[in-house]
Amino acid sequence: MPPTFDVVITTDRSMMSNYHGKEFLGFGTTGPAFVELPFGLSERFHTFLFAPKMKVDRWGRPREAPYGMRKIEAKLLDAGINAAVIDPNHVKRYIPRARVLMLSHHDYFGLNPPSSTWRVIVGKEPMNAIFFKKFMERISTDITRGKKNGLMVMVGGPAAWQWLHFPELVETWGVDVIFDGEGEKLIVDIVKRAIEGKPLPKYIYVGADEAPDVSEISTIKYPSINGLVEIGRGCPRGCMFCSVTLRPMRWYPLDKIEQELRVNSESGVRDGVLHSDEVPLYGSSTIEPDLEKLTALHKLAKRYYRKVSWSHTTLVAIYHGERKSKLLTRLSEIILDQHQDWWGAQIGLETGSVRLARKIMPGKAAPYKIDQWHQIVLETAALMHEVKLIPAITIIVGLPGEQPDDVVETIELVESLRPYRSLIVPLFYVPMSHIKSDKAGWIDKLNLYPEHIDLLKVVARHSIHWARDILHRFYMRGPQYLPIKWLINYFITYVEKRLDKIMDDVEQYKELLKQVKTSSRREVLTFSQ
Repeated sequence: MPPTFDVVITTDRSMMSNYHGKEFLGFGTTGPAFVELPFGLSERFHTFLFAPKMKVDRWGRPREAPYGMRKIEAKLLDAGINAAVIDPNHVKRYIPRARVLMLSHHDYFGLNPPSSTWRVIVGKEPMNAIFFKKFMERISTDITRGKKNGLMVMVGGPAAWQWLHFPELVETWGVDVIFDGEGEKLIVDIVKRAIEGKPLPKYIYVGADEAPDVSEISTIKYPSINGLVEIGRGCPRGCMFCSVTLRPMRWYPLDKIEQELRVNSESGVRDGVLHSDEVPLYGSSTIEPDLEKLTALHKLAKRYYRKVSWSHTTLVAIYHGERKSKLLTRLSEIILDQHQDWWGAQIGLETGSVRLARKIMPGKAAPYKIDQWHQIVLETAALMHEVKLIPAITIIVGLPGEQPDDVVETIELVESLRPYRSLIVPLFYVPMSHIKSDKAGWIDKLNLYPEHIDLLKVVARHSIHWARDILHRFYMRGPQYLPIKWLINYFITYVEKRLDKIMDDVEQYKELLKQVKTSSRREVLTFSQ
């Protein structure tokens, strides 16, 4: 007989996987099933490739779990609440006897980038949205049984806002509470009230004023997926399109970080990711990197992990740090050793238009003027190439106020990046705080200029070229990875052929985009999901 947990925390397979121990491979779940196979094998093929099952203990608790879920689990355990993260393949047996079912996700319905980007370009629903819907359908009967015993269903995580646009699914799947924002200040009280059967609001929003300080954030008790460890929260850059900038900056002390490094390492997770919205600003109260604190942080991480990567950084933090104190060069000397000869990070380039950047993200270049944006981007790309920091660079397509000349400037910058090892990911602009959605899609309309198609072509060619180089020279080395590498290489080739067909066949592309309109100045391609 399995134990009874008052609070069961779970999600679908697209989130509950360690992606063969390669964090970046998990981005494959944000795309559709490209390869069409008979007898339902297409979904199984892509699951194996991008989201393999997690190892679990006898009770169905995963060996590793998403970091945010581990944080909430830890907060509840510290408060004396009997809570556990459960693998989606084992959760059915716990739901009917639980008092609270908590669900979390980065992208419940495939509305966020890059899921929404793939959905529009290819015209198919992304894997993560399909997986979540099938998961909810699979456990819906168990939720109904649990509700007879007083079960409360809560949804949260970075994509909690998406539920506001699907009220029919809130009703269908019995969602009682939508929790939107950082949870540590309020979640214990909310869960206790749910366990006691007290009434709760349908929607809870946690603003910046209610963000927890470091002392209120619990240390994870069990391993996180791919050893991800948070070093701080918040960002000072102030970009208009980003919700992260609303959060105050907070940095964890080294002893708190070490506790989580130890949790992962002692459980056998020996490679990991340092996570914050701006890793090179660790320990700083300004936009000036602190080399001494960063050196201590990375030496600490390398004591526990063989390989260390970053979740996020900005181009200017690297650029400024290197000019001031040889920051990246010195950190590379700590990171790169006999176990590791490269590391990765996600970086937002967003736009090559200086005019547009001046309006929406002037802080992206601080302490320099945004007029130096191209210089900052190119010199940083060259530096990262030299020290083998491989970035996943994001570009936002369709920013408010974007004009054809802005897109051309972005194309020119992307073409200048061709000599430098990187993956560039186009993301269609999604105004997450006030998006208008309907049952059929993620946004009513998105207007593209023909120049946007040229941009997508340039980005695709750049990323396919460097994806092959990265796969053969850096990624998944060792005989145990040969089958996976063969499949990934097959996948890259398939995507290349598919993208060429979409981009080069104008008539097919117009059919995919549904509508073609002509503006007063030039032709604009307009499509809706």
